[in-house]
Amino acid sequence: MIPIMAREPFMNTLHTWLLLIGLLTAPLVQADPARDFLVDASWLEAHIEDPKTLVLEVRYHPHRYFTLGHIEGAMQVQRFLDLGDNQGSPIMRFPARAAFEATLRRLGVNDDSLLVLYDDARTALASRLYFLLALYGYDMRRVKLLDGGTGDWSAFHELSSTETQRPPGRVTLKDADRRLYVEWTEVYSEVVARRNPQVVLIDARPHEMYTGEILRHAVQGGHIPGAINIVSLDGTDAQTQKWRSAQELASLYGANPKDRTIFVYCHDGFRMSLAWMQLKSLGYEDVRLYNGGWSHWGNELTLPTVLGKDAYDVDYAL
Repeated sequence: MIPIMAREPFMNTLHTWLLLIGLLTAPLVQADPARDFLVDASWLEAHIEDPKTLVLEVRYHPHRYFTLGHIEGAMQVQRFLDLGDNQGSPIMRFPARAAFEATLRRLGVNDDSLLVLYDDARTALASRLYFLLALYGYDMRRVKLLDGGTGDWSAFHELSSTETQRPPGRVTLKDADRRLYVEWTEVYSEVVARRNPQVVLIDARPHEMYTGEILRHAVQGGHIPGAINIVSLDGTDAQTQKWRSAQELASLYGANPKDRTIFVYCHDGFRMSLAWMQLKSLGYEDVRLYNGGWSHWGNELTLPTVLGKDAYDVDYAL
């Protein structure tokens, strides 16, 4: 037993050693190669002056780029206009390669740009931009996601309300990688008609939209027959806007074997893109997004839907 007079220096020494151990092991915990696309404000602070660094903002309300401000030097990406098919139906189908390439060039993107993406919506909006860059063959080793977004940066840095001007870029994209997405026909065939056991369909929307309790931006409520509900935003912290740990994400998605093909959809394409990033970070290799999502399926009156919390209703129980 430690004498009472000796306890205080002992406890101070113990506290110091525990603090040192924490500092020494913290980088080891953070240095997960599967999540090396996630960076924090201190990383951005160290790289923002690099001439190849280009910061891109995707806000939920685009006008806040001007009214609330943005990271100094950041270019504004308008979440619907720049990240969807403006002439398509629905408009949040993936933009054509030429259109997306023109958008990136307008923003100043070159083939060797180091892109840092951020938003104010728990990375769901920036995830859509990240996915489109992967879809069209950009070098994803040169794309980072600011974990915590505007909140993480503005805690110690002033935001700017002055619009950033940059010379046009010369990025060249590739044809869309057909392995990264599916159309409604594949969802219908593999999941609804064939019930292929090798395919898992995930609905990444809020639970109330999955069940049909809330009907928003679609003629029909509910979900695609066979879809399971995993809310991708549950993989982030609502207060800090940051990603949850790899262990927490594994708990969220872990019921789905990694050897399955995963189809994912949401409404406009943002939450499903976040799910795609989360699943890829966990080691799922074959993850594909439904081009159009519920904004397509839920507005097609002839396509079947299910109401309630179960993947199938009585019509599909047999």
